Amino acid sequence: MIRLFVALIIPDETKNQIIQIRKELLPGHIKLRWEDNSKIHLTLKFIGEVKEDILESITKELSFLEHYQKINCRVESFGFFFKTKAEPRILWLGLKLDNVIFSIVDQLNQRLSMFSIPIEKRKFKAHLTLLRIKNDVPKDFISKFSNVELPEFNFTANEIVLMKSELSSSGSTYKEIHKYYLK
Repeated sequence: MIRLFVALIIPDETKNQIIQIRKELLPGHIKLRWEDNSKIHLTLKFIGEVKEDILESITKELSFLEHYQKINCRVESFGFFFKTKAEPRILWLGLKLDNVIFSIVDQLNQRLSMFSIPIEKRKFKAHLTLLRIKNDVPKDFISKFSNVELPEFNFTANEIVLMKSELSSSGSTYKEIHKYYLK
């Protein structure tokens, strides 16, 4: 079995800007395990575990992605997913993208369903996971990120990738299976 997802690749320059903002908000040596810069991406579809013998078919099916134009994106604001009302588990950065992203996500769901991959029921939320929170955080942690005025910056994404995710006790590692270039 192989664990897969489809991701919109964020340009390195944009990732560096995001990391710089994060460092300015939390200077010093707070012991948090931030997502590695190389792992920052926008998940379009989590596929999950599939048999390796259908990998080639999935890769071919996703070639429809190359018919789409490059996607204009704007960084919006930080947000959190919570385990409980008081326990943040994920710090994310929200994105505003061209509306075509919703068509891409719908197509991914429909086309991958033929491989018995469930259609995502939750509404698509364009976000970049920056931090997975395992322990308690400082009291002002949430307000630091919730109330920040981000400098406006836009970027263009031109690659969507089928990725393999391998889980271990030290976290996940990603490996590119196939890259699809947007026009």
